[in-house]
Amino acid sequence: MFSFFRKKPPAPAPAPEAGPAAAPAPVPPVAPQAPLPAVVSPPAAPAALPERKGWLDKLKAGLRKTGSSIATVFTGTQIDDALYEELEAALLMADTGVKATEHLLADLKKRVKESKTTDPAAVKGLLADAIAALLAPLQKPLVIGEHKPTVIMVAGVNGAGKTTSIGKLTRHLANEGASVLLAAADTFRAAAREQLAVWADRNTVEIVTQEGGDPAAVSFDAVSAGKARGRDVVLVDTAGRLPTQLHLMEELRKIKRVVQKADGTAPHEVLLVIDGNTGQNALTQVKAFDEALQLTGLVITKLDGTAKGGVVCAIARERPVPIYFIGVGEKLEDLETFNAREFAQALLN
Repeated sequence: MFSFFRKKPPAPAPAPEAGPAAAPAPVPPVAPQAPLPAVVSPPAAPAALPERKGWLDKLKAGLRKTGSSIATVFTGTQIDDALYEELEAALLMADTGVKATEHLLADLKKRVKESKTTDPAAVKGLLADAIAALLAPLQKPLVIGEHKPTVIMVAGVNGAGKTTSIGKLTRHLANEGASVLLAAADTFRAAAREQLAVWADRNTVEIVTQEGGDPAAVSFDAVSAGKARGRDVVLVDTAGRLPTQLHLMEELRKIKRVVQKADGTAPHEVLLVIDGNTGQNALTQVKAFDEALQLTGLVITKLDGTAKGGVVCAIARERPVPIYFIGVGEKLEDLETFNAREFAQALLN
């Protein structure tokens, strides 16, 4: 569930005490207030909402492979070096990475000592606390409305679910009343334009596209059109590419430069969509795209089967780019805002 929050206007000042009768002063006209920014963020108590609970159950099911392998570590009768060694191996197998694993183990030992825990089963809860603390800096709301239009550039390798994620995000934004314009800047792959056009039709939003056109030119036209038509959001779908394809990575930098020519403050968000099944390769992608584009957020997809999920901890430790959304399936409602505590609990279910 995507929730848009707006700041409440300040309470009116108390009326002055009555005094001698006087002629009423003319009331000046009230200037219209600019719309306040909307925020896409996790609800305050997500688990309490039925819709969120259903989605959380899907997340737990998707990460069950990771959770079951880690949970077996805590079935012993004592907390000793053997337990920590088994936990280290389980975390590494879950794609947590060496640096994040070392950090979590050190944090966990500290928590065990401070709480004077003697029950191995209780250590699992302390590990969930340690993971939630590690992931907390990645939990950040996506703000829509501080700029009009808010220009969001979306990158990712082929097959990560980039275009589908753009379609899902478009639907949620449109459902909340935000006007969206799509830019089909993935001009190298005809299927990408067609796929995005289907989402545009489903969501009844406009799309800027050119067959075989220059991706940067399409992006420029879309941002210019978004400004002229007063759209709230412009979503730019860039071509899928591998970070090792240097000439294509340079094309992404070009798109960003050209977008800045259309709007000096844009792009306001640069998102990378990564496949949760790719393990440590996901961290490699984050590092490469961040160096090229200065990422502002991530969308992690396909946490619904073979994904181990521990790579999120590796990202938090080695390249802490905020995670705006995570996906657990193909359905519209399977894309949700990221919540650190929820994810930590799902990872150890």
